[in-house]
This record gives sequence, structure tokens and C-alpha cells, in this order.
Amino acid sequence: MSKSSPRRSFGRKSSGTITVIEAKVHRSSARNARLAFILTAVIVGLLSAVVAASYIHPILAVFVGALIGVPLGGLAWLLVRVWPVLRLLWWWTPEIGITTVVGAAWVQLANHTPTLVTLVVVALLVGVPAALPASRRFVVAWTWCLIVRHRLRVCFAQFIIANQSGSLPLILWAKPTPVGERVWVYLRPGLSLADLEGRLDRIAVACHASTALIERASDRNAAYLRFDIKRREVLTAQVGSPLVDVIDPDTPATERIPATVPTALDLPDVDMPTVTLPTQQGKPAGKKPATTANGSKPAASTASDVDDVSDWI
Repeated sequence: MSKSSPRRSFGRKSSGTITVIEAKVHRSSARNARLAFILTAVIVGLLSAVVAASYIHPILAVFVGALIGVPLGGLAWLLVRVWPVLRLLWWWTPEIGITTVVGAAWVQLANHTPTLVTLVVVALLVGVPAALPASRRFVVAWTWCLIVRHRLRVCFAQFIIANQSGSLPLILWAKPTPVGERVWVYLRPGLSLADLEGRLDRIAVACHASTALIERASDRNAAYLRFDIKRREVLTAQVGSPLVDVIDPDTPATERIPATVPTALDLPDVDMPTVTLPTQQGKPAGKKPATTANGSKPAASTASDVDDVSDWI
């Protein structure tokens, strides 16, 4: 649904178009509305006629079913037809609500108080939250939540592919976090988590943030996702510790003695243990050659050592 009006730009005629609802979405909603009317009218009409046939004549029951099914079908047609507008209103619900409340409060204040009192009250309501750091951070954080919801909608409309009917994901709600904002989104058929993970850098640019993360918000429903928009890093921030005030500033500092860490091991300096083997009965006692570090037997140096080894074997 679009509205066109002629205008002049740089000395020549051109047509300016303000798009409220995309043409593809408009056609899709019209087609779905017709299907909803037909299905609702037929199903409700048949059920109503079957129930009414138990009390009145079948021919009259058909008319009763038509009288009930057609209005309900029209109601279904209306809901489906205006759904793109309802979704657009849902995107702007916080702004519409805030504007309505502020406007109504201004009218009531202006009608029941003098002009000077009205200006003083407005100055206090605006100046005090702006002067206090805590209230100012609160207002700024929630303002960014409203901005991020619309920036995500721009991302979905500009460079994230939607389904064939052109319907965009439903942006549910947003809340501030210590590092930025967190937004919950419900995907429509045609998108998945894998389609969005490759575009997180572009989403961060569109949301004026440093990075953007995405993960599933439900283990049972893959369409329910959670976006984490990060604007600052809290892990690298300097945090004041109360332990610093406990330390006496007059306490003398203790000199640290550097420790010597061994970097190598000299094997000849290691004492090897001597192993004594038990003697066998009926044979002269002999010594079992000691094994080396890798488990092999050293070679005999003399003939007597060889004989001792052969007797031992």
C-alpha cells in the first residue's frame, strides 16, 4: 500500500512515493484474506447447519448455517486483511503509547494549572531526570531499546531475505543490558538461525553497535531467537575495590627476592640406585646386570661378567 504525490525536485517533475506496506505483502494479505473468508464461512456454516438440523428442518438449518458462517468468514477476512497494518502498529506501539500518555498529561496539566506553573512542572520533569546520572542512564538505555527495534526491522527489510509473501520476522520486545540491548524476535517461515549468523556484522553496523550476537531463546521452538546488541565491554572496565582503603599507606614495602628456576637437568649428577637380585639355589650367586633408563641391559665388559650373566640365565 503506497501513497504517491507529484513534486518538483531540482527543477524537474518527479513522483514521490511513501511506502507504508510493500506491494508483495499487500497482495499476499489479500490472497490470504480470501482464503480465510472461504474456509471460515464453509466450515462454520456446515457445523452450524449440522447442529441446527437436530432442532429444525434441514433446509432451515442450511440458512441458519449461512447466517452464522458468512459473518464469521467476513470477520476472518478483516483480521487477515488488516494484519500488515496491525503488525506495523505493533512495531510502533511503545512510541504511540508514550506519545499518547505525554499528550494527555500535557492537556490535563495545561487545562488545570496556570501557564507559569505548567512551565515549572515541565522543567522539573525534564530537568531532574536529565541532571541525575542514574535516571539519565535509565532513560538513555530504554531509548536505545526503542531505536534498536526499528533498526532490526530495517535490517530484515533491506538485506535479510524473507519468505515469498514478503512477511518480516515479528520483533517482540527489547530490554537494556549492562553491555547494550537484548531483543527477542520470532521468525516467520523462510528464515532460520543459520541465515542470520552470517549477517551479524551488518546487523551491528545498522544498530550502531560494536558487535551483535544471536542465539536461540527456546529449546523447543527454533523460530524464537534472542539478539544481544553490544555497545560496550564491561569486562575490561576498571572497577574500584574497597580493599585499597583497608591497606595502611605507611606499611613498608617488602622487597621481592627473585627465585632461580632450573632450566635443564644434568643426568650425570643423578645417583642411580643399585639393584641386588636374589641368588638361586644350587648355583653360585651372581649379580643381575642393572638396566639402563630405557630398560635395556648394558653390555658385559669382561668374560667373567658374561659367564655370570649366562649362569644367571
